[in-house]
Amino acid sequence: MHGGCLCGDVRYEATGDAVFLGNCHCRDCQRTSGGAFTPAIFMPEDSVKISGEAKYYESIADSSKKVSRGFCPKCGSQLFAKSERYLGLIGLRAGTLDDPSLFNPSVDIFTSSAAHWDFMNPDLPKFQREPG
Repeated sequence: MHGGCLCGDVRYEATGDAVFLGNCHCRDCQRTSGGAFTPAIFMPEDSVKISGEAKYYESIADSSKKVSRGFCPKCGSQLFAKSERYLGLIGLRAGTLDDPSLFNPSVDIFTSSAAHWDFMNPDLPKFQREPG
């Protein structure tokens, strides 16, 4: 999988299999994406090669763990996420893929925070918070 930011200054290449593909409906993901949810692909961090330099913003998630979200300092596109809870994994934003058709979510999480105007795929499993 290849992808990058809007201006092209930050690019990535991911090889191997994803660990998790899903839509996160938590309030933090709504705020950082500007949408109803964040479509995310979590990969082993060592399987993702990043070119260019992303800046990271750190916050505390509902789990009380730190989450760092990576974005392009030039155009502001959010590309990555890293969490203390999932050490060794990096989240890629599905909308930044060169071929977004590669993203096939398997689950909706934090549906308890979903916006009332959000239409979720009824065929995907739903979790009120994060699966255990």
